[in-house]
Amino acid sequence: MDFDLVIIGAGPGGYVTAIRASQLGLKTAIVEREALGGICLNWGCIPTKALLKSGEVYEQLGHLADYGLSVEGRSFDFAKVVDRSRKVAKQLSSGVAFLMKKHKIEVVEGTATLEKASPAPKVVVALKAGGSRTITAGNVILATGARARTIPAIGLEPDGERVWTYREALVPKACPKSLVVIGSGAIGIEFASFYRALGADVTVIEALDRILPVEDEEVSAAARKAFERRGLKFRVAAKVSKLSKTKTGVAVALEADGKAETLEAEVAIVAVGIAGNVENLGLEALGVKVDRGHVVIDEHCATGVAGLYAIGDVAGPPWLAHKASHEGVHCVEHIAGLKPNGLNAPIPGCTYAQPQIASVGLTEAAAKAKGLTVKVGRFPFRVNGKAIAAGETEGFVKTVFDGATGALIGAHMIGGEVTEMIQGFALAMTMEATEAELIATVFPHPTMSEAMHEASLDAFGQVLHI
Repeated sequence: MDFDLVIIGAGPGGYVTAIRASQLGLKTAIVEREALGGICLNWGCIPTKALLKSGEVYEQLGHLADYGLSVEGRSFDFAKVVDRSRKVAKQLSSGVAFLMKKHKIEVVEGTATLEKASPAPKVVVALKAGGSRTITAGNVILATGARARTIPAIGLEPDGERVWTYREALVPKACPKSLVVIGSGAIGIEFASFYRALGADVTVIEALDRILPVEDEEVSAAARKAFERRGLKFRVAAKVSKLSKTKTGVAVALEADGKAETLEAEVAIVAVGIAGNVENLGLEALGVKVDRGHVVIDEHCATGVAGLYAIGDVAGPPWLAHKASHEGVHCVEHIAGLKPNGLNAPIPGCTYAQPQIASVGLTEAAAKAKGLTVKVGRFPFRVNGKAIAAGETEGFVKTVFDGATGALIGAHMIGGEVTEMIQGFALAMTMEATEAELIATVFPHPTMSEAMHEASLDAFGQVLHI
């Protein structure tokens, strides 16, 4: 064998897996067809956060009077905003290249396909530089990620000018004055938040009856009210029937509440989900099982084909970078003969809009649907000392406990910097904490994280500051 392990895809699942494999003494290669860091570092998580930060700062400049400050006028250079986000992405991608070199991981630039072989499929790479290379290894891990889902039949397909996916939305030539965002998941909401911060007229269309449908219903409702106060508009329970191009932009035909309506804007952003990158890999010939566009795996990420594994977005939801990294480390430790912790660790999710949204574990509705008796606690930031001082009083923390055992089974937050706080609840759930441990934990004062403590206290009738 040329290698102990070959990984196809160098996103946050693939490159982290490669590093852990190297640490475990496995001779490792990684194949990447575009750029190290994958979609996350180059066209997803990282550059969007850079854009969102620029939007947040610009929007805050409009509220300086609230802090006793003033400045003459405000403006933005859109080209520089975009350029900053690209530089941030480039810096991190270069960092991944350094890590590959440091850990003696061979990077093969090209597009991979799989062919039958033993003990694992062999990897045939069409090299970027020309020609091809066949690589053999004891094990192969698919970390090919996913791409934006499109629906060409009704016009939901990017053209690079008026119809965008997340990729085009990251590098437009100018900031549109108006746009329609189709889909209110994290990606759609983040772009809606960014462009609204820069003054665009934004309408978000959602097929289900509420925005951010994977979130707890109370958080979803609070988010909508907060976004509407910022000027965002929504159409929920709305079915898009056709997106057409006009002389000045796009026209989106939809039906909501039994009424037909057409929305017009300069640009439409399509954010209706993602599809796993399972095509042109040779999976059919190998007999790899694919279900609804994602590779089917077992509890150790094995595909059912000897020596072939899959991790991250290509293996199904939740489609999150940190889930991909977690799966990859588990998978390679299993390959190395260790006994890694299971894949059922709680996976937090974050939406980096204004306000931020973060959650982990079961929603209240999901817990009740499982037949659990729950104890629910809530605490608003409007009575938190640090939040008042910082002018971040919007939002709340909600906790969900199993009433029978006291175990924390869910936490849901909306407000300033909650994406930085959710890991506290994720850690508590991973360590199987009950209300006793959370109530006994000393939270520093004054911090917004004190709302996490108070929400836990509230679930058991011990809340102190409200």
